[in-house]
Amino acid sequence: MPATVVVGTQWGDEGKGKLTDLLAGEMDVVVRYQGGHNAGHTIVVDGERFALQLCPSGILYPHITPVIGNGVVVEPQALLAEVDGLTARGVDTSRLVVSGNAHLIMPYHLELDRVTERYLGKNSLGTTKRGIGPAYADKAARVGLRVQDLLDPKIFRAKLDVALKEKNAVLAKVYNRLPLSAPEIAERYLGEYAPRIAPMVGDTVGIVHDALDAGRNVLLEGAQATFLDLDHGTYPFVTSSNPVASGACTGTGLGPRDIDRVIGIAKAYVTRVGAGPFPTELHDGQGELLVDRGQEYGTVTGRRRRTGWFDAVMARQAVRLNSLTEVALTKLDVLDAFDTLRVCVAYDSGGERFRLPPYHQSTLHQVTPLYEELPGWRTDLTGVTSAEDLPAEARDYVAFLSDQIGVPVRLVGVGPGREQFVSFAA
Repeated sequence: MPATVVVGTQWGDEGKGKLTDLLAGEMDVVVRYQGGHNAGHTIVVDGERFALQLCPSGILYPHITPVIGNGVVVEPQALLAEVDGLTARGVDTSRLVVSGNAHLIMPYHLELDRVTERYLGKNSLGTTKRGIGPAYADKAARVGLRVQDLLDPKIFRAKLDVALKEKNAVLAKVYNRLPLSAPEIAERYLGEYAPRIAPMVGDTVGIVHDALDAGRNVLLEGAQATFLDLDHGTYPFVTSSNPVASGACTGTGLGPRDIDRVIGIAKAYVTRVGAGPFPTELHDGQGELLVDRGQEYGTVTGRRRRTGWFDAVMARQAVRLNSLTEVALTKLDVLDAFDTLRVCVAYDSGGERFRLPPYHQSTLHQVTPLYEELPGWRTDLTGVTSAEDLPAEARDYVAFLSDQIGVPVRLVGVGPGREQFVSFAA
């Protein structure tokens, strides 16, 4: 049975965790396929809020095997803290499986991330300073340490010595930082982390393929989103991996034919954290209203998100890049307070009209959004349980977005709770 991918279509924070949690009821395995503990998924279950960073959203279901795939970078302390936090709240984490091929975030990655971002000054990228980028850089340079290295102290120490020799030279000579101690790092990782993480390590590629071969349902969950993708996002204001749907293959060990459903998640408006272009960004009271009503603050960092109107130009590109089969629209209820809504249907640059994002970043930074206006509904949607009960203006807004992006909107979120979704007929 082919797998399903859930992917963000904007700049993240679209509600992937909530949708994954909703779909998890019919799934058997849920796999996180890229990113690190810089990505937060917030889920509200029976009024109780769970903020996940590394653990797949499906971990809240006792029947699911939650998997951290090979495409993820793992900071051991963050992983164990999250597991301990969930366990303390009564969540069974014993089913969690971590790929031995996932790369480790090391102390020098954290230090390099911090000093590099500070060194860039006004040209900083807005990184969360959690070592994600440096860890992926070492992976590409083939000097990274992997989760499986925790199971072989000799190999771990040998790899650490090689990596740290170069990292300490950079930290000392470029950034004037004190060198890090290999024995101290090895003692912490091998003595403290390895014994606890070892029972979690497994052959995740085999687990996922065996599940599909047995006709079980598998859900692949990305972090971040399409326009934070290293190759297809608004570079260099991107993450260091591939959140797009094709990244689900490399991040789990599946092939393209193992996937037949790709669900794109989009907010009913757009948000972004950190620096980078944002054509529909609002700098007025309407933007502040979106922040307040949507509680637009980062799950992990607490940073205020930038807000703007829905951008159909971006959404069309997300459809193409991910081969989306459908869209789930979240936070429609946040728009309850608006008399008029605007949707960006194209960009203008020097009289040239773009229905898809221009390939050149200089053009993208200078475009003017072209809007269509639609009436708001000024009605509280949080109690709505069916699409038929939505105000006509809300249904028209959803239909307009679907028509603009070219794929059907199948689910619409009307509140933060697990059950606050309404379905639209296929």
